[in-house]
Amino acid sequence: MPLARSLSMTSLNGLPQWEDEDLPVEDLLLFEISWEVTNKVGGIYTVIQTKAKTTADEWGENYILIGPYFEHNVKTQVEFCEPPNPAVKKAMDAMKSQGCQVFFGRWLIEGSPYVLLFDIGSAAWNLDRWKGELWEVSNIGIPFHDREANDAVIFGSLTAWFLKELSCQFDDKPSIIAHFHEWQAGVGLILSRSQKLPVATIFTTHATLLGRYLCAASIDFYNNLDQFDIDKEAGERQIYHRYCMERASVHCAHVFTTVSQITATEAEHMLKKSPDVVTPNGLNIKKFSAMHEFQNLHSMYKARIQEFIRGHFYGHLDFDLDKTLFFFIAGRYEFSNKGADMFLEALSRLNFLLRVNKTDVTVVVFFIMPAKTNNFNVETLKGQAVRKQLWDTAQSVKEKFGRKLYDALLKGEIPDLNKILDRDDITIMKRAIFSTQRHSLPPVTTHNMIDDSNDPILNTIRRIGLFNNRTDRVKVILHPEFLSSTSPLLPLDYEEFVRGCHLGVFPSYYEPWGYTPAECTVMGIPSVTTNLSGFGCFMQEHVADPAAYGIYIVDRRFRSPDESCNQLTQFLYGFCQQNRRQRIIQRNRTERLSDLLDWRYLGRYYMHARHLALSRTFPDKFEMELSAPPKTEGFRFPRPSSVPPSPSASQHSSPHHSEAEDEDEDERYDEDEEAERDRLNIKSPFSLGALPQGKKKQHGEYRN
Repeated sequence: MPLARSLSMTSLNGLPQWEDEDLPVEDLLLFEISWEVTNKVGGIYTVIQTKAKTTADEWGENYILIGPYFEHNVKTQVEFCEPPNPAVKKAMDAMKSQGCQVFFGRWLIEGSPYVLLFDIGSAAWNLDRWKGELWEVSNIGIPFHDREANDAVIFGSLTAWFLKELSCQFDDKPSIIAHFHEWQAGVGLILSRSQKLPVATIFTTHATLLGRYLCAASIDFYNNLDQFDIDKEAGERQIYHRYCMERASVHCAHVFTTVSQITATEAEHMLKKSPDVVTPNGLNIKKFSAMHEFQNLHSMYKARIQEFIRGHFYGHLDFDLDKTLFFFIAGRYEFSNKGADMFLEALSRLNFLLRVNKTDVTVVVFFIMPAKTNNFNVETLKGQAVRKQLWDTAQSVKEKFGRKLYDALLKGEIPDLNKILDRDDITIMKRAIFSTQRHSLPPVTTHNMIDDSNDPILNTIRRIGLFNNRTDRVKVILHPEFLSSTSPLLPLDYEEFVRGCHLGVFPSYYEPWGYTPAECTVMGIPSVTTNLSGFGCFMQEHVADPAAYGIYIVDRRFRSPDESCNQLTQFLYGFCQQNRRQRIIQRNRTERLSDLLDWRYLGRYYMHARHLALSRTFPDKFEMELSAPPKTEGFRFPRPSSVPPSPSASQHSSPHHSEAEDEDEDERYDEDEEAERDRLNIKSPFSLGALPQGKKKQHGEYRN
């Protein structure tokens, strides 16, 4: 028996290195298969798109993404070209000769990775045969009315067909790693394994099917994980066949991964298997990098949001915009899963606290959650028109005033300010003031909702009474549409809007990872998350005092809903008590955490999963030299020694604390010293233990 090649985590361009030269590393091909390659459906698109550059840098032309062909996506995202690898071209030609349309090109995103796209429609005539083959190998039957599942069968069968055509050209050489994302791509994995193809397979679930359905039904999910009758629950929700596809993929894969520890716990109960590796989601930090300009960007985009507020609250603008904080929640309209229910309840309690303590801080809260609407409502559009009219009037009077002042100064005279404005100017200004009078409250939504009487956010607003009254210190605005720079109301892209806000609030109940708070972090904006989100658990593990760095983690797992709501309220109230300098310090700390979320670091977990898959698929040829997956021991941001640590940790005995306290806090804060200490903490985040000579790890010992 030949000696096993030794796999190590030290690699050239990300490719594993071996002690002998029998198999050149250039012969290894990495395929990543997902329904969301060039096809945005949800968060998996963000994962693949942001990770592409890091993976392409590691694997070069040996990295190819596989996805479905949709003409409307391809027109703007893909540049067609010939495959550089002759084996790939030969496999494509074999499929084309059988009537399947296969396309190859570069995906026009950062990193420009190669993509291989299958036209599902051109192969649909094989559907019944392929469904029969799936039944023969797995006893999974697919109902004819589930189009998404039928498309998954076609896509998976085409993927397995391609991998078979490709692997036939390499004889018995281990040359292919195939990484499948989510159940839509799982059929390809099941068929590849049933055909015993020499392919190292990895399957990643970003959220279990049943978990999402159960949480959406307002079930106490995490406290009853071991109590569910899985087959019964899946059958009642008519997703049993999808659940079977997902579970079969998990158990067929050589390596199973999830995106977070909380999802790993969920998978252990829902899919009856613990993941081999946890692969946290990252971001391409360069995209969001604004160097040290991010504070200036915050000020610039905050001013743009303030302009919208001036129009929306015309006639009721009796609060100081310089003492107004902007909070927001954004994402899919999943009222309970995304924590909008708890957020609204906490806002009601925050409003009470701010009013009782007679604070001069006002909080304006945006809900950016797309829902069915007719169009913008008239009152909202009128507000922006009134604001623009007032601006034009002020500019006209200012120009006239300035000209008269200029002429008087040229003559060497001090103008009589009582005469510099004539009666017409006074009349124009009075008419402008009268135009700002309104007899209704500022609207709580910017659009006409199609079914507003049954809308959960609007119904909760009605129940708690947050109607934007003058006496309310918390104002609410529901914007049921994704943000766009071309909007006549709030002309900002999402990234610009986030930079202009003070705090993102995402108290999710079900959030396998959570890209929204992660995006806030890399833009230097503090955020609220929970210990039921992958992001929140990740930050708890890597940051000694997350709140000091602007990551507030609400305990929704071990506290009652009322206790969690009170904790969220205290976080929000504590944030409102911060002065401007404290918020600036906190934003600096938050932005420094972005290195934690960079794919250049988190990509190592994927690298480990690929090495593990090779060692399990070809144990006689590859051997892992690692005793465990990448660890992050010592990779932990300490609690900052300077003050203020965080609003939650530095609650004052009363809201009217002394200014002297703030001055002492500021003196003890050294930005450069603290930043350098944080940079040192992230230099060597992963400790990789070597495997003792002659000892081989068992598969089960690679668990994370």
